[in-house]
Amino acid sequence: MSIPQEGATTVSSHHQETTTKARRDELLLDVRGLRKYFPIRGGVFSRVVANVKAVEDMNFTVNRGEVVGLVGESGSGKTTAGRAILRLIEPTAGEVLFDGVDVVTLSKSKMREYRRKMQIIFQDPFASLNPRMSVGDIIGEALTIHNLAHGKAKEARVADLLERVGMNAGHMRRYPHEFSGGQRQRIGIARALAVDPDFIVADEPVSALDVSIQAQVVNLLQDLKDELGLTMLFIAHDLGVVEYISDKVIVMYLGRIMEIAPAKELYHNPVHPYTEALLTAVPIPDPTIKRERVILQGDIPSPINPPSGCVFRTRCPLATEECAHVVPPLEQVGSDPNHFKACIHR
Repeated sequence: MSIPQEGATTVSSHHQETTTKARRDELLLDVRGLRKYFPIRGGVFSRVVANVKAVEDMNFTVNRGEVVGLVGESGSGKTTAGRAILRLIEPTAGEVLFDGVDVVTLSKSKMREYRRKMQIIFQDPFASLNPRMSVGDIIGEALTIHNLAHGKAKEARVADLLERVGMNAGHMRRYPHEFSGGQRQRIGIARALAVDPDFIVADEPVSALDVSIQAQVVNLLQDLKDELGLTMLFIAHDLGVVEYISDKVIVMYLGRIMEIAPAKELYHNPVHPYTEALLTAVPIPDPTIKRERVILQGDIPSPINPPSGCVFRTRCPLATEECAHVVPPLEQVGSDPNHFKACIHR
């Protein structure tokens, strides 16, 4: 939909659809050696005494039109990685090449241009919307900031976005507290889509919702992916949801990547023992089918003092003495150029 507007850049969903489909499968995001440490200060002079190693040496790529799932237990660094990629928090080290440009090195003024291209859907639909702003103002704020639409053109764009996410134009006059959790998350999705971004980080967008509402929101994202050719990093801890919407899946544990594979390959042929354990925890909607659970012993270690060598070794059923001394690199699995694992025993 094109909205003519004097004195502002035209926002065109149709143009985005055409461009995205024409350039599908081209490399859009290339993350290299991403690291994020949070310093812990102590003593009289508030010196750094330790670091929370939230993300460590993260490497992966995302193609245009691709949805990449990022999964792992709570505390594995998924959300931190997503926010560091968008520079909502500053990375400690590494490169984030977006369309060939390292956004980590950009100045604040240059980075503002890239904010339009990189958007986020937040996890909590209750905390992520300003209660003092109407829905129309929340969705239209980015249009004003980036000088994309004003006046009636802006109002028409907001109405179109609300209808696209399953709401109606009349909702733009109302306030967030008047909506349910699922409706608020739809508003958050509309806000992320407002500026026709090239890339969206969906940070556990359904984890705070009821199960029935989760399905509706995931179906909406799937429809938008097909309709607009969306490129997304979909962060979640529910592997069932990730399987449904993702083209490729990245498995994280304690800040490091354990396995990367196309979604179908990962779910049918997991290689890393951590991935196998996660998959056996996914419920099967058939009471006649029995699955042997892989129970991981203990809790995820502290990222302040992670285990030496392979960070998963303290809970791994295959761990040997060698695992304490070797940090396993991400290596190709067999002859499959799209399947990688970080395990010296597989």
